[in-house]
Amino acid sequence: MPIYDFSLKDLRAYHSDVVPTQDFDAFWQRTLDETRAFPLAATFEPFECGLKLVEVFDVTFAGFGGHPVKAWLILPRQRSAPLPAVVKYIGYGGGRGFPQDHLLWPTAGYATFVMDTRGQGSTWSKGDTPDPVGSDSAHPGSMTRGILSPETYYYRRVFTDAVRAIEAAGSHDAVDGSRIAVTGGSQGGGIAIAAAALDPSVKALMPDVPFLCDFPRAVSITPRDPFPEISRFLAVHRDRVEDVFKTLNYFDGVCFAGKIKAPALMSVAIMDTVCPPSTIFAAFNALASSDKTLREYGFNDHEGGGAFQERAQLAWLAERL
Repeated sequence: MPIYDFSLKDLRAYHSDVVPTQDFDAFWQRTLDETRAFPLAATFEPFECGLKLVEVFDVTFAGFGGHPVKAWLILPRQRSAPLPAVVKYIGYGGGRGFPQDHLLWPTAGYATFVMDTRGQGSTWSKGDTPDPVGSDSAHPGSMTRGILSPETYYYRRVFTDAVRAIEAAGSHDAVDGSRIAVTGGSQGGGIAIAAAALDPSVKALMPDVPFLCDFPRAVSITPRDPFPEISRFLAVHRDRVEDVFKTLNYFDGVCFAGKIKAPALMSVAIMDTVCPPSTIFAAFNALASSDKTLREYGFNDHEGGGAFQERAQLAWLAERL
């Protein structure tokens, strides 16, 4: 597999030209304020799925616009006090799936909250949350829904849902809301970065091969979807290039990273053809955290570190939560 990005030396030194717009913070504060005007209304219904060592709840909470969002809460059945929690976000096209898909963190002793991704969940894992908001014309997939304005862009709703998921997790009496970490792979990693920036209560960030970073570079060099959904959209809407990249600036992981002071453990795959390694180094190098580590997997594509990264996460998080 050819390495199509910068050399490793140049990757480690790479800083993106992407910077937040002047109203970046105001845009997101207004977005969260508007959503918090709706009651969180988190409900936790016991869910029997044959897993004897964990307790599972089918969760519904109010996300962006007060829209109902589904999740799982998975708890170790043996516990004597409120637990630290890991809030997990899902990769592109997937949904929350089934509880047995998410047993790593509860078996390590953490409360585990798995957020469904609105409008996704029919590509590789099952989802249960519709996105009731419409869109102007868009390329198939999620990347260009409402992309002509930050107000209407799809990820405005998803990132807001992600913050509300943290609030919903912390509202359960089995969860210690002062000890919450966020994680996810690919799209889930990109969502985790945004959530950690938008909710400063997050105590640790663990994004794997994160998506949604350094959009201008990613869209120009990435050979595999989902980023090329944007370039194919622009191939038709030739007159809207400036509008599209103006919108994307509000959702770029590089812009969010500069606002994150929580400890962070990230991963990057040097042969990744979905999330170019330069885009992940851009986000990592932009992190404001003084406690940050990037694990490099030199011969891997978008599968990244897999179980090796999970082992690293388990040891790393145990020292911080």
